[in-house]
Formats: sequence, structure tokens, C-alpha cells
Amino acid sequence: MSALSIIYVILFYVAMIILVVGITNKLLQYKRVPAPLKIAVTPAPLTRTGVVYRFFTEVVLFNSLFRATKWTWIFGFIFHVSLLLAFFRHLRYVISPDSLMWPLVNNLVVQSFGHYAGFAMVFGLLGLLGRRIFVDRVRYISSPSDYLMLILIMGIAISGLMMVYVARTDIVQLKAFIMGLFLFDWQNLPGDIILLAHLTMVLFLAMIVPISKLLHAPGLFMSPTRYQIDNPREKRHLSPWGAEIEAKDGRNA
Repeated sequence: MSALSIIYVILFYVAMIILVVGITNKLLQYKRVPAPLKIAVTPAPLTRTGVVYRFFTEVVLFNSLFRATKWTWIFGFIFHVSLLLAFFRHLRYVISPDSLMWPLVNNLVVQSFGHYAGFAMVFGLLGLLGRRIFVDRVRYISSPSDYLMLILIMGIAISGLMMVYVARTDIVQLKAFIMGLFLFDWQNLPGDIILLAHLTMVLFLAMIVPISKLLHAPGLFMSPTRYQIDNPREKRHLSPWGAEIEAKDGRNA
């Protein structure tokens, strides 16, 4: 193996460890935060089935964002759908043709629409970046890291498009390298400068996800304003630690 390939093998493992451990730690931290009050955002569902439906509309359709601002919803929805298509299209680099998931990846929808998802992704990111620059109230609350996230993801999308339309890389060797990471059968990485820039930005993004606002994706499922049922009159809300204190006071009475 070349020295460059060894460096990127190490970087991939370090980035994945930071990503998994960081997100897991954050989710456990969210889980430990007490929720002493019933704070479901109204209009909130009255049943558990309603909560599931609410999550579905939030995750798939960005329902609350649609009600809040249509322009942000348009650019955000385009970006996230394009990102999902690009993700499924990239799965062909980490699974083999005899895998059960191969038909999910190697089909007309994913391969055809996913081929142009990068253009839609850049369009959506430009809209979100323009929102932070030109909308006064959004610019006021935006930090440098907010701009960095958008520019970084845009750089990933643009470099990915360049590998398709400007300077093609050795896809076969790249897949061998990626598969080797999972099988611990390490292979050489193509030395194309655009590919290296693309991978470097992806790894950097993976390492900063646990400390960035990109945690809104898993954090949505840990938010009491979303997962709570709006039934404060029908059922008393008592957090686990509150129940322990109440039980202790009852024993001491």
C-alpha cells in the first residue's frame, strides 16, 4: 500500500469512531436530561399513534417548516431529498452485487435521479446560504459555523460532480478501497486530487457532526416537545426522578 492510502485508512477509522461515539454520547446525554413538564408543542397529538404520525410528517415532509416559511422549506426539502438519493447511490461502493440490498441500490430511480442529485443539492444549499446572508433575522442569529457547514457540504457536492463530469476517477479501485475498510483487507486509494479533496471534506464533516447543529437529525427524536402526548388533564406527567422523590416522601410521611 502507498503512504497516501495508509493515511486515509487511518483517517477513515478515526472519523467513523468519532462519529459513532460522539453521536451515541450525545443521544445518551439527551436521554438523561429530565423532562419534568408536559411541553408538547401544540397543536399536539392526543395519542401515541398521533405522535408517530407527527414524526412521520416531520421527518419525511418537514411539516412544521412548511407551515413556518415556504421558501426555506423548498430549499431544505430539495437539499434533503437530493442528499438521500446521493446516499443510496453511494451505497454501491460499500455493498457487493450479491447482497440483498443490491436491488435497492442498483435500480433506475436511484441510479438515474441520483446521478443528478448533486446539482439539486447545490441548488438547495445555495438557497439556504442565501437565506442566512440576505434575511436579516436569520443573519443576526447565524454563527460562522453555520456558514461553514453549508460551504463544506457544498464543497462535497461540487467535488462529487467534478468526479463525474470533469475528471473521472478509477471507480473500481475506489470501491475496492472502501470495501477493504469494512473487510480489513486494505487496498490502494486512487490518487486523484479531486477525489482526495472530496474524501477529505467528507471525513472532516463526519468528525464535526457530533459537535455541530447537524445533530438536529437524531436530536429531533429526543425532543420532548415532539414525542410527548398532549394529555396533561387525562394523565399526570411524572418524570422518573420525580417519581422516586415522591415515593421517598411518601415513605417518610
